[in-house]
Amino acid sequence: MDYADGLKDVLIRKINKAERGLNSLKLDYCRFVFGLTHRSKVTYDSVIYQVRSVDLDSMVRNDDGGWSRPIVYGARLGPGQMQAAKDADVVDLGRHWELFIG
Repeated sequence: MDYADGLKDVLIRKINKAERGLNSLKLDYCRFVFGLTHRSKVTYDSVIYQVRSVDLDSMVRNDDGGWSRPIVYGARLGPGQMQAAKDADVVDLGRHWELFIG
């Protein structure tokens, strides 16, 4: 049993390392393909939001081998605001956001 337990622990560590590596690559993909970073501004339904988090697990493979847009969560920016307040409500923007350039 000691050998099996040791092997199980090694495999769990390898799986965890591979998952961390995949998440890191997905973050890079979001940054370089979608222009999305942790504090990016996006528009959804003609309103500007500051991205607060990105759901990497929501990304799925497309038929062309690429990845879908992730679901993002953001805080609404008021007129003239450069940053959302720290205590602003965070809402689910789904995948139908557009990167705000401005």
